[in-house]
Amino acid sequence: MAAMRIFPKQIDFFEILEAAAVNVTKASATLLDLFEHYTDVEAKVKDLYEIEQEGDILTHEIIRKLNQTFITPIDREDIQALATNIDDIVDLIWAGVDKMVVFRIEKPTREAIQLANDLNLTTEAIVKAIRDLRAKNYERVKEHCIEINRLENLVDRVYRNALGELFDDFKDDPMMVIKWKDLYGHLEDSADKCEDVANILEGIVLKHA
Repeated sequence: MAAMRIFPKQIDFFEILEAAAVNVTKASATLLDLFEHYTDVEAKVKDLYEIEQEGDILTHEIIRKLNQTFITPIDREDIQALATNIDDIVDLIWAGVDKMVVFRIEKPTREAIQLANDLNLTTEAIVKAIRDLRAKNYERVKEHCIEINRLENLVDRVYRNALGELFDDFKDDPMMVIKWKDLYGHLEDSADKCEDVANILEGIVLKHA
């Protein structure tokens, strides 16, 4: 008779966290594609909604598995914080796109495209950081976090410039100013969440390096 398993199989939290991070890059890449090529809008919006739903599923899976195990590779509160903040990025991207549909935006501004591009680069850095965290390559994790912070600062500058441009681009249409200010805010908030993820990663490195 096979020996009884005394200890439960260890859950690979890094695998799920990486899947969640990759899901974020899918969201940001789809957003960038939507803005750069403003065609098939309905299909791309549907894709983003499904990506947002997948993010929720992955987050719930992580929380459920945290409640099922005593053994975690890093502190459980750090795993939960990473999962929820990564999911928040997707939620904010989706919220911005949903507003675009509600506001009946005819085409993205050049600033929106730039914000989407920088956000996509930021989410790609998060995936690299999660992979290097799993490999315990802590110096590389710190490098990725520095890059995330640099890109977030870039997004902040583009965001401020974009707000200023609104009053030139839509000086005769105050409602468009209000709409785009709201949309830019969602993109900037998404980048802020990326920085929150970097801060959590840096805290983990301090504990384990």
